[in-house]
Amino acid sequence: MPLKRSLSLLFSSVLLCSSSALPGLSAPHDSGRIADPFDYLEDIEGGPALDWVSEQNAKTLQRLSQDKRLKETEAVLTQSLTDLRTIALPEFADDNSIDTFLIDSVHVRGQWRRTSRTSYDSGDPQWNTILDVDALAKQEKRNWVYQGRDCLPSHPDRCLVMLSDGGRDAVFIREYDAARRQFVADGFILPEAKQTARWFDKDTIYVSREWTPGEVTTSGYGYVTRRLRRGQSLDQAVEICRGERTDVTAICSAWWDQDGRYVADIHIRELQNNEAKLAVRTQGAEISLPLPLSARMETIRDGQMIVRLNEPWETTAGKKFSADSVISLDLEKALKNPQAADPVLVFAPSTGQSVENVSETANFLIIHTLTNVMGELHALHFAEGAWHARKLPLADNLSVSVVSADDHSDALFVTTESFLSPRSLFRVDAATLEVQHLASEDNDFVADDMEVSQNWVTSKDGTKVPYFLVSKKDMKRDGSNPTLLTAYGGFEVSSLPFYSGTMGKIWLEQGGVFVLANIRGGREFGSQWHVAGLKTRRQVIFDDFQAVAEDLIRRKITSPKKLGIRGGSNGGLLMGVQLVQRPELWGAMIIDVPLLDMVRYNKLFAGASWTGEYGDPDDPVEGMFLRSISPYHNLKAGTVYPEPFFTTSTLDDRVHPSHARKMAARMQSLNMPFLFYESSDGGHATAATTADAIRIEAMKHVYLVQKLMD
Repeated sequence: MPLKRSLSLLFSSVLLCSSSALPGLSAPHDSGRIADPFDYLEDIEGGPALDWVSEQNAKTLQRLSQDKRLKETEAVLTQSLTDLRTIALPEFADDNSIDTFLIDSVHVRGQWRRTSRTSYDSGDPQWNTILDVDALAKQEKRNWVYQGRDCLPSHPDRCLVMLSDGGRDAVFIREYDAARRQFVADGFILPEAKQTARWFDKDTIYVSREWTPGEVTTSGYGYVTRRLRRGQSLDQAVEICRGERTDVTAICSAWWDQDGRYVADIHIRELQNNEAKLAVRTQGAEISLPLPLSARMETIRDGQMIVRLNEPWETTAGKKFSADSVISLDLEKALKNPQAADPVLVFAPSTGQSVENVSETANFLIIHTLTNVMGELHALHFAEGAWHARKLPLADNLSVSVVSADDHSDALFVTTESFLSPRSLFRVDAATLEVQHLASEDNDFVADDMEVSQNWVTSKDGTKVPYFLVSKKDMKRDGSNPTLLTAYGGFEVSSLPFYSGTMGKIWLEQGGVFVLANIRGGREFGSQWHVAGLKTRRQVIFDDFQAVAEDLIRRKITSPKKLGIRGGSNGGLLMGVQLVQRPELWGAMIIDVPLLDMVRYNKLFAGASWTGEYGDPDDPVEGMFLRSISPYHNLKAGTVYPEPFFTTSTLDDRVHPSHARKMAARMQSLNMPFLFYESSDGGHATAATTADAIRIEAMKHVYLVQKLMD
């Protein structure tokens, strides 16, 4: 559940795969490993570790709180949240209802609300509160963070609600009756764990979790799915699917087509190398389909399994498909004779185009594409053995997102936005191509004197890399502009243009420049844009980022002392590498919830699940490369580094907080300047409520102003 989007300057983020390890447990130590003097910081809730954290937090707060701009910024952000009209994004709940999840200055944890379609179409919907998370947290005296719900298609009032205590990835799952607006007294209740639960029917769910102690993959995920019937205890659940301990994770889910008919159970085993084994379970048999391991199943409709390819593929019959194509297979025929499956092309992206997402309405498949990082939507239908496509008529040169697609009609809720245009909500009819504007968020800053440009730079290996630059039109090209550069660069996550009222109000309006770089590692230009930076090839991602920085300096947009960078999670690794590889380029850097110890990352929480992205530290070749780029291992005494600002959370059970802790402690031992702040809750987001997000965001902004604007 995202916080209000305009409250964050962390412009590109990703939820890295998580593990079932829980906070409070000491991270394992390798036998025979030479002791690191900062190993004690891996003991998340250990006394010495928390004492160190408390000391660093106090130092950071003392410095930033002495700056009157901290309270001023908090006030601006709070007022912005109070005054700004934001869109509570609608979802098609059933054939008669629309849902939203609202977060505002009153409902800081959020409200799940519902109205009828007739009421919603009136333009002045009368919302009924289904679940008030703020009231629930107060009543149960828990720091509840809403993490989503799964409602049974045939009985949409019966839902599995996921609640995190303090923002952890580990969740409690409880059955909720949306009609009666209460938890079901004798319903499904799953204790806290890293787990998934999906409906099979109104009295049965499929659950994947750690069933017995230690029954997890090397990445910390459950790999056994059991069928749990109403009234059964967890130990009575019956196993239906099992992966292997060497998998990243394995999950079995029941699958329905667009008409709500049960098709089969789909068993997906995620492997360690960005690949997956897909099998269909039907009538007691598990049948593997002849697809490349890198292929990804998207959905099943009209008897067709829709699959996205991540590499070129030639079938046994000699039919060829290019990388990033979307294909379909007749599922009934494929199950009868898998080797004779005859895929049909659904969509093949053109040059400069990539497939971002796939969704569906009652009669259409909806494919979201990027063309030079700008969004488009295409509606496709299957007839006479072929797929037929047409583009939906949305404005060009904007980011596009499908919010919700209707199973009962061909309607879609779609949003568009750009750096200077706030998010707008539309209802689109895929059949008639009618587009209806429903609402727009308020402009939170004056953008009339600002402009956006897309620029291209040549990276070290000759690859052309784009970046967006947002600035005032009369920006001077004398190297004096405070500039904030961000990127993500990993896990196939595309960094797209977006609107942030906060960034506009407290950064752009004050003369700051913002830059978003579309470096390799994402999916902006298809799967090969991602593959180019995997494992021992990852240096190209760092080179791309440095090339953008050097271009900004060469063009006199900014200068090293005025250039700040920011990234979180995998983007935090990117920032850490920039710290040690090119310290002379940066005047400031915010390093949020980062990976920094790349020699040991696979031993910390979910790290083992990311070896397909980064490489295996225990492999001789990959391990040597990882040590060569590991920020924690490449700090050098006597080197002048910019002062970084590290943030993490004690309750981050995804990226271990010791990455940030140990990096800061090593800098401390070398008498190097840094700021460090660890929130006590919030998980990987570092904030459990909007108020928490405001406080932390204000701290980061004051740091940037001190470093780049003073």
